[in-house]
Amino acid sequence: MLILVQINYVLVKNKSMKSKGLGDTVEKITTATGIKQIVEAGAKVLKRDCGCGKRKKNFKRKISLQKPIRYGNK
Repeated sequence: MLILVQINYVLVKNKSMKSKGLGDTVEKITTATGIKQIVEAGAKVLKRDCGCGKRKKNFKRKISLQKPIRYGNK
């Protein structure tokens, strides 16, 4: 229940930062739950890139929330 409250808070707090794609939404959720900070800390210890930026870009490109999905030859 607490996680849902945190996620809702972050999504409402960042309303000015409207999600352009799935990558933005995933980033908001991982930030709200603390997953992003854990992954970044692990990446820093291992001296490697966590890949979050690349993953966000790919999600945003593949699943956009701005353009309507079209089916067929319309």
